[in-house]
Amino acid sequence: MEIARGEYVALVGPSGSGKTTLLSVLGALERPQVGSVVVAGQDLSKLSGDGLALYRRTEVGFVFQHFGLLAALTALENVELALTLAGRGRGQRRRRATDVLERVGLQDRLEHRPAELSGGERQRVAIARAIANGPRLILADEPTGNLDERASVAIGDLLESLRHDGGCTLVLVTHNRLLASRADRRLWLHSGRLQATEPVLEARASAVAGHDWTEHT
Repeated sequence: MEIARGEYVALVGPSGSGKTTLLSVLGALERPQVGSVVVAGQDLSKLSGDGLALYRRTEVGFVFQHFGLLAALTALENVELALTLAGRGRGQRRRRATDVLERVGLQDRLEHRPAELSGGERQRVAIARAIANGPRLILADEPTGNLDERASVAIGDLLESLRHDGGCTLVLVTHNRLLASRADRRLWLHSGRLQATEPVLEARASAVAGHDWTEHT
């Protein structure tokens, strides 16, 4: 499997097909048992533990279905935490966190904690945290799985705009047909294997037709 720089790829397939595992391997959260993973010319299998941690902090932004925010921290502090782990100074952290939260439309929610935010707003905080360190690769695992239709569309719009503006690569796991239809390609997985690659025009046609992905093999 090859993914070009700046490409938007959706990983689809039935539950248990290996989508989240593949995302974890690309993000260096898990090591492959065989084969190799090369990102931007860097073979992840040859990196030490510290090297993998640096890769995760600086090259990859993670977005999860359940947001992964710390309840005791404000939106601003949740984003600042990612910058702290990357070694940014206090003043730089505050400016950058404010900037990315404004970029995702949360300039009026900086001091709100997760419990005070809607599901869509919490996902926006999670996305701001993911892009805070300027990653070249954004990995999103069911980013709209806990959101209603309206919020899902808004999050899809946001991810796509960030991908275009930042020139980064977006790899997304989703069961949302319309969200995946916006990708450049859909990659079908089944039982841990890549079964097919579907270009964007076919993907959009399937989404319009209401194609049931869970039955695709």
